[in-house]
Amino acid sequence: MCGIVGAIGERNVTGILITGLKRLEYRGYDSAGLAVICDSGLQRVRREGKVQGLEDATVIAGTAGQLGIAHTRWATHGKPSEANAHPHMSGDGLAVVHNGIIENYQSLREALTADGYRFTSETDTEVVVHLIHQALSRGLDLRAAVQDTVTKLHGAYALGVISRAEPDRLIAVRRGSPLVVGLGIGENYIASDQLALLPVTTRFIFMQEGDLAEVRREGVQLYDAEGQPVTRRIHEFDGTHEDVEKGEYRHFMLKEIFEQPAALQRTLEGRVTSAASLDTLFGDRSDLLGKVRNVQIIACGTSYHAGMVARYWLEDLARIPCQVEVASEFRYRDHVVPEGTLLITISQSGETADTLAALRGADSPHYVGRLTVCNVDSSSLVRESELALLTRAGPEIGVASTKAFTTQLAALMVLVLALAKARGLYKDRIEQMLADLRTLPSLVEKTLSLDKAIETLSRDFVEKHHTLFLGRGTLFPVAMEGALKLKEISYIHAEAYPAGELKHGPLALVDKDMPVVAVAPNNELLEKLKSNLQEVRARGGRLYLFADSHAALADDDDVTVLTLPSVSEYLAPMIYTIPLQLLSYHVAVMRGTDVDQPRNLAKSVTVE
Repeated sequence: MCGIVGAIGERNVTGILITGLKRLEYRGYDSAGLAVICDSGLQRVRREGKVQGLEDATVIAGTAGQLGIAHTRWATHGKPSEANAHPHMSGDGLAVVHNGIIENYQSLREALTADGYRFTSETDTEVVVHLIHQALSRGLDLRAAVQDTVTKLHGAYALGVISRAEPDRLIAVRRGSPLVVGLGIGENYIASDQLALLPVTTRFIFMQEGDLAEVRREGVQLYDAEGQPVTRRIHEFDGTHEDVEKGEYRHFMLKEIFEQPAALQRTLEGRVTSAASLDTLFGDRSDLLGKVRNVQIIACGTSYHAGMVARYWLEDLARIPCQVEVASEFRYRDHVVPEGTLLITISQSGETADTLAALRGADSPHYVGRLTVCNVDSSSLVRESELALLTRAGPEIGVASTKAFTTQLAALMVLVLALAKARGLYKDRIEQMLADLRTLPSLVEKTLSLDKAIETLSRDFVEKHHTLFLGRGTLFPVAMEGALKLKEISYIHAEAYPAGELKHGPLALVDKDMPVVAVAPNNELLEKLKSNLQEVRARGGRLYLFADSHAALADDDDVTVLTLPSVSEYLAPMIYTIPLQLLSYHVAVMRGTDVDQPRNLAKSVTVE
C-alpha cells in the first residue's frame, strides 16, 4: 500500500527520495511527504495529493540534506490531509515514516497524552514517533529506542526513523510489512519496494520478519528480532530499468497486457518441455506431490479468481478435492484440515497481508506442505513457504492486475499436470496438454490483434453505469475477473454470474441500458450458455460475446460477437481474459479515469 523511501549519503538525497516516491506511485496513495536532516536541523515538507506537488514544494523550500526519509500515504486512520501525511515528528528533531497498522494505537495514544505528548494528526503512526522520543528521553540511543518501542506495538509495521541528534544513521525495522535495504557506494537506502531504488542501485537485502537495520553511509548492520547481529543474503536485481518504464505505451496497464506473450513464455520455460520435466518441478521436494490428497487455496482479489479456475482443473485432471477461500475470511475461521492437504497461497507481490497472515496461521499437522504461486522471488510468501512456483511475470506496475493473472493460471495448470502425473493419471493426455501449453504465448499474441475491434466496441460502455458478465465452468471466474477489471479502472458497477444463475435473480436487472458481456468458448457447456443468452435477449438485453470461431454465434441487432482463436478447453481461461482486460482498459481511457492508479486502490495490499 503506502510507499517508503530513505537514504543516507555524502550528497543531497532529496532527489533520490522524490524519484523513489514517483516509482512507488503505482501502489496507490493520497498524500506524500519527506523529511531531511540539514545544517539547520530537520526540515519536513508534506502535501496532500500527488508526488509532483511535493516535489514542487521542496524546490520552493530549497529542501536539501544528506539523510532523509519519504513516504506516500494511503489513508487508514484519518482522512487524506497534509496533517495526516507522513513523516510524523515528535519535537523538532525526530521523524518517522510507517507502513502498516498499529492495532493498539488507541491505548498507546491515551497513555502518551497522559504523559504530556500532544497529537497533531488522526493517525496511528504518531504514537510510534512519540514512543521513540520517550525512549530517547530516558537516555537510549536511536537504535535502542526503536527496539524498545517496537516491543510495545501490536500489528504490522515497516518503519524508517531519523533523528537530528544522530545524523549519521537511519534506522529501519519491519514486522508484517515489507522493507528492503539498498546498497550503494558511499550511500545506502531503504524502501518498501526495490523498484523505488533501481535508479541508484541493483543490490538489495530483503529484511526478514522482525529485522532491524542500522543504515550508515559506509555500510549496513542488521539485527534479528532478538536484537542479535545477523547477516542476510544480498540479491542482485535481474531485470532492466525498461521493465518499470512505460516505453511506447500510454499506460503501464496497456504495456503489461501486451507483455503477456513474453511473460507466459517465461512462466512455461523449462516446465513444459516434456512430461519428465514435471517430475522435477520443485527439485528434490517434488516427491511431496505424490502425498497430496486435498488442496486448500487461499488468495485475494485477482489471485482468488485464479484459484477458482485452478479448482476446476484440480478436480477434473488430478482428481483431488479442492477448496478455495479468500484469505481475509480463511484466517478468521475455524476450519477442518483433511489429512494430506497441500496449502496453496497465490499472490502477485507475495506481501498481501491477509494471505500472508493465513499462511502463518496454517499450522495443522495435516498439511503435507505449503506452496506459494508468486511473482516475486524475494517476497515473504516465498521465504515462508516450503515450496514456491514463481510466475516470472516481471514487474507489474498497473494497479489492475493483467499479466500476473494469466501467468498465475499458466503456473497453476503446470502444477495440476504435475499432480496428475504424480498420481498416475492421464498419462496419454499429459504430453498433448503440455504441447498445447507451449502454443499459449502465440495464441495470446493472436488474441491481442483484436485490440482495435475491442476499442471500437468499448464506446458502447462509456455512458453506462452497470454491466453484467457471464460465464460457465472455468470461464465463470474469468467473468468475475472481467467484472473486477471494469469496476477497478472505469468505476462502472459490474457483477459476474454463472450464466445458469440468470433466472435466479440477475435477470431482474437486464434491460437495454445494461450491457451483458459473455465469454463463450467451444466446450460442452456452450449449448447451455446459448440458452442463457436467449434469456437475456428475450428481456431486451444488449449482448457482447467473446466467442470461439466454431461456436456458431453471429452478430445481430442486439448481439455483437468478437471471434477468438479456437483453443482447447484448458487454455480457454488464459485466452478469454485478454479481451476482457482490453475492454476495461479502453472504457477507462474513454471515461478519462486514472488507469494505472485508480482511486481508493493500491497495488500491494500490505495492511489488513
